Amino acid sequence: MRVRIRSALGGNLRGLGNLVIIMTTDQIDLTRTPSNAEALDAYSTVVTSVAERLLPSVVQLRVMGRDARGREAGGAGSGVVITPDGFVLTSAHVLGKATSGVATLSDGRELPFDVAGTDGLSDLGLVRVRGDGLTAAELGDSEHLRIGELVVAVGSPMGLAGSVTAGVVSALDRSLPARSGSTVRVVENVIQTDAALNPGNSGGALADRRGRVIGINTAVAGMGLGLAVPINEASRRIIGALMRDGRVRRAYLGIAGNPRVLAPRDRVATGRESGVHVAEVIADGPAAKGGIRADDVILEVNGQPVTTAADLQRLMYDDAIGRGITVRVQRRGQTLDLDVTPVELPG
Repeated sequence: MRVRIRSALGGNLRGLGNLVIIMTTDQIDLTRTPSNAEALDAYSTVVTSVAERLLPSVVQLRVMGRDARGREAGGAGSGVVITPDGFVLTSAHVLGKATSGVATLSDGRELPFDVAGTDGLSDLGLVRVRGDGLTAAELGDSEHLRIGELVVAVGSPMGLAGSVTAGVVSALDRSLPARSGSTVRVVENVIQTDAALNPGNSGGALADRRGRVIGINTAVAGMGLGLAVPINEASRRIIGALMRDGRVRRAYLGIAGNPRVLAPRDRVATGRESGVHVAEVIADGPAAKGGIRADDVILEVNGQPVTTAADLQRLMYDDAIGRGITVRVQRRGQTLDLDVTPVELPG
């Protein structure tokens, strides 16, 4: 960079009050690597802006209920205000069997809430806070996340409300088993992060660099290993059902399956690389009544390819209950189309 110095006082530079420095900016190196201090400042700017945007929308939840023996029991966690009229999204396991509780807002107010609904099979729950002046967070879309992207977690770990930690997306598309009664289901596309999560963070927000909520913190799987239920099309559908009905209805086929790569000749015959191998068919279930057998490989449902159990789960929502579907299977070298009518998954 070349710098010319000209004094406004004449030839000498004794008076520096009116010193004018003229730089030829076309010769500044714009590819210079920022210093550590500059990089840290940029990182801090992102985290602080996300915190300022989200803290008014994240609440501490204290739930009240009774345990299996009828004794009063309580718990605590975090939640995210998602509508100005009081709907707060949290984790189903934070609420348990509670029906009510108290939400503590960032401004110190304590407002009562009622549990609107829970869905143990996605570990999402919804409460309705009785109060006004609530600030709703913006929900994002986890489908656009990339590994290594900066994320910020906001919640109430150890009862310490308004706590903020930051990290990166460590991995995507993790699976998390979830249970409701005797039914077990896999939560798909779970986000893994190294942002510090502790007991009490459950139900809190995991946000992207723009402050949009892209996950609900749900579990601490180990040191530096936190998991969050993604905010995507599937979870938005669940949230809508909880708002509307207080529960989530799902269709049920009555099979247990796992991914299976097809044999070379079956690939040629079907045009598919893989499918869902039927390991077990539940007696008297919809699949059994429709003719699906153990060791079949499911290739399609209503023309949509399926390669994993998660693909099947995505098709088994309330609009499939009681409606006939066509299931294409590969059985001992033959391709068969079977008519199956799913029923509602028992609660």
